[in-house]
Amino acid sequence: MDEADSVAGGAGSSEASPGGITPPAPRETAASKQATDLPPVAEAIGTPAWSEPQEVGAQGRSVMRSVGLDLGARHIAYCEVRAGQVVDRVAVTRLEELASRLGNGTAPACVAFEAAREAWHVHDVLTQWGHQPKIVDTTRLKTIGVGQHKRKNDAIDAEHIAMAVDHGRIPEAHVLSPARRELRKQLSIRQALVETRSQYVVTIRGLARAEGTALPSCSTHNFLDRLQATELDGKIRALIAPLVAALEAIEQQLAHVDDELEQVAKTDPLIRLCATVPGVGLIVAATFLSVIDDPKRFKSAHAVSAYLGLVPSESTTGGPAKRRLGSITKQGNPHARAMLVQAAWSILRASPADDPLRMWGARIAKRRGSPIGAVAVARRLAGVLWAMCRDGTFYSPAEQANASSTGVRRRIQDDTAHAAALELAAKKIHRRTKRRPTSEVASM
Repeated sequence: MDEADSVAGGAGSSEASPGGITPPAPRETAASKQATDLPPVAEAIGTPAWSEPQEVGAQGRSVMRSVGLDLGARHIAYCEVRAGQVVDRVAVTRLEELASRLGNGTAPACVAFEAAREAWHVHDVLTQWGHQPKIVDTTRLKTIGVGQHKRKNDAIDAEHIAMAVDHGRIPEAHVLSPARRELRKQLSIRQALVETRSQYVVTIRGLARAEGTALPSCSTHNFLDRLQATELDGKIRALIAPLVAALEAIEQQLAHVDDELEQVAKTDPLIRLCATVPGVGLIVAATFLSVIDDPKRFKSAHAVSAYLGLVPSESTTGGPAKRRLGSITKQGNPHARAMLVQAAWSILRASPADDPLRMWGARIAKRRGSPIGAVAVARRLAGVLWAMCRDGTFYSPAEQANASSTGVRRRIQDDTAHAAALELAAKKIHRRTKRRPTSEVASM
């Protein structure tokens, strides 16, 4: 028997040894088993080409991919970072071109990008693809290195964002719920129509004045009626005819948008609750809720005021004894802040004389001037509206006058008074002029 046959016989032969007794197989040690055993063979059918990534690494850190995007109208910069090093970088023109890196079936990633016009759409698409999107608060971009050292372009910004994701220090912005997104879109359309109407009215007045005719003063939504009742020269009417025709079309579209907002108010209890406050109607309430969204995400009324930019700016150093306060910060949504200030002016001028908000604001206005008094009322109004939405309570002047600095959480909810307040709010929302529906704020 040659050497090969002896090896084969020793390894696979079942012949007994002389004497009819088969010798026992040698015991395998753990070391020999680890050295000689091969891994099990996986079934080829139904086996994925890549294993599912672990949720947590060896040190407890997430092993999801860290990706940063810099969004632009016609350019998107992509950067992926792993362990502090850039591992992938590309520039595309559309989000769909990143399907090979972020599409369905790719490894999960935490993707961060700045808040922009298309941020909500990108957020929804990435969520459908199975990733974790994060919208970066643009007011805190410098904290993650964007724009430092006077070097800023799309690729560098995407890299800074990806690095911040990898280190877990992304300053996230709140993502509005789908219902509040739709409400904000409707309010944006209305704002554009109102601003265009105001521009046309100013232009018509200027053209008439240039011809030596001063048109009578009136509110913006009554301008067309007053214009038709005013005696004008034929030359002037022919001159402003195109603008008048455009203004009539804008009024029709504005009435249509107001009708849609009214339908939304009928199905939204929070809008009706906010409308129980004097000076607050459909537009102010809807604008406030489209920005605040979920009231429970704020800890206090002061946090809401700071979020809307209604708190004083501060430049203090050297201890509290040298505290220096300035004008309001004007951070956050400017339209919501403007609506609250206009509602505050309405409270100071047209609300009942015994209303606690008006009395409190009048004392400040007498001491420091009307503009500062209006801003102070707007700041307090933001806190009142937030507390009402948080607790589901209506506005009560008596309880507001007795409310302490701890808030209004313990106010008694009277069902009869609640129903009466909601009925009054409904009448205020449904109020109409002869031409079109209007809110408590005639102009924006």
